[in-house]
Order: sequence, then structure tokens, then C-alpha cells
Amino acid sequence: MLNLKKLMLMNIIDRAQAPTPKFFKVLRNIGLVLAGVGSVLLTAPVALPAVVVTAGGYLTLAGGVLSAVSQITVDDQKLEGSNAAEGKDHAE
Repeated sequence: MLNLKKLMLMNIIDRAQAPTPKFFKVLRNIGLVLAGVGSVLLTAPVALPAVVVTAGGYLTLAGGVLSAVSQITVDDQKLEGSNAAEGKDHAE
């Protein structure tokens, strides 16, 4: 069984490539949509009120953070199974 210490020692690339739980996949996709909507508001070719542009900036930031955090969340049960099958140890 993988313990918490091993999961904490994984580097960011290993975490990004490891299996992600279904709930966090959904959150990642929501974050990508938020970031996309925010980007559209920021780069709109028409003059928008300052409140809308500010909201676009916040949506872009929140979507990016939500997507990044959701992507590096690891499903330790699936990771444990893949390590046993492949003989890998991410915390070497």
C-alpha cells in the first residue's frame, strides 16, 4: 500500500502523468471552461465595461488554478495497481 509519504515525495511531472480521480477530471474540465470564458471576455474585440473585464480576469485565474490543482491530484488506488504491475516506484 502506498503511504502518504511516498505520495508527497512524487515530483510534479510524475503527479501530472499519474491517474486522476474521476471527480477531479470533471473539476479540471470545469476549470478549463472557466479559463476559456474568462479569456474570451478579456480579448473581446468590443469595448466592455470594466466590471466585465475584471470578472474575465478573475475567471481566467480561477479556471487556471482549478485545472492545475485538479490535474496533479493522484488516484492512489490506481497508482498502486499500476506500480505493482509495472514494478515502478515513484518515490525513489
